Amino acid sequence: MSRPQEPHRPFFHFGNPFKMIAPKGSQLSPRLLGLLNTFEETLAGRLRKLNPKDKDDVLSLSWMKLAMESLCGTHNDIKSLIAEIDLPVSNWDEKWIDVYLDISVKLLDVCIAFSSEISRLNQGHLYLQCVLHNLDSTSSDQFIRARSSLDGWRHHIGSTNPRVENCSTILDKLVESLDLPKVKNSAKGKLLMRAMYGVKVLTVSVCSVFAAAFSGSAKKLLELNVAETYLWAQAFNDLQGNVNGEIRNVFSSGRVMVLKELEAVDDVVKELYPKIQDGVGLTEGNTFKNSVSDLDRKAQKLSQGLDLLTNEVDGFFQILLAGRDTLLSKLRSGGSVSERMLTRNVEGQSVR
Repeated sequence: MSRPQEPHRPFFHFGNPFKMIAPKGSQLSPRLLGLLNTFEETLAGRLRKLNPKDKDDVLSLSWMKLAMESLCGTHNDIKSLIAEIDLPVSNWDEKWIDVYLDISVKLLDVCIAFSSEISRLNQGHLYLQCVLHNLDSTSSDQFIRARSSLDGWRHHIGSTNPRVENCSTILDKLVESLDLPKVKNSAKGKLLMRAMYGVKVLTVSVCSVFAAAFSGSAKKLLELNVAETYLWAQAFNDLQGNVNGEIRNVFSSGRVMVLKELEAVDDVVKELYPKIQDGVGLTEGNTFKNSVSDLDRKAQKLSQGLDLLTNEVDGFFQILLAGRDTLLSKLRSGGSVSERMLTRNVEGQSVR
């Protein structure tokens, strides 16, 4: 599937989603309105916390870890909200269920793609360990082996991951799901759809940033337009503008390695490579030793950051999976929806 050539991918077609969820025949009670406001204020706080104070924090592994923590927290918040408003699955419209299950399975696919890319990047650490081991010797043969390992690392890191490349198609479909289902005569249903809209916007936005970072392409970035009627709208717009703007600046500068920690390692590799060519490093003294130590330190920081990010992505995957399994279990026990829907969604999950 060909990608659009424009640097931005704005999404306008659904218009103002508030018009689709603003209570008409069924008004929100003060209690429900309070729960909704609390949810939206909490989401706004998460978005403000995620907005980097320093542009250099964007695309760092620590920021990406924080972004994934925000996703986990927000998805847990919507789970708690559903319990607080006392909206049993038996009262869910079949369209809501179908949309939720479809979104969740797509997000599971995205998590798998991100996990595979983090694992691939972490595998590059083996090459760096070989480099450091060989540079611990004064043998010219060891220097040749070290150079070969550096070649291997650069080739490995420069390769592409088909799963990450396919994320754009999945994200485009998730954007389409932002179009909220219509809710009739259900105040709780209207509240749920409004809250879920916030969850979906944050999720799609963060996933598009990850896809851009892992693929090395700003074309993966999405521009979402949120109506000002949401309490978290300004916080989201500020976050999206700052993060997407900085990422585009990074790509326009011609940088190949966009992850901060990965770029730091690559800079040292570029510095070391000519020094070890044909054993030249043997005569470099302390300068050479300092470069080797620098590589060791930055390689460890990269590996540790990737490990921590892996844990957060895995945690998000488990939250999605648990929520999906719980819903399917309740549907089976309650007989709330058709066997056709259950069969379709169970099959969709089993193939992954």
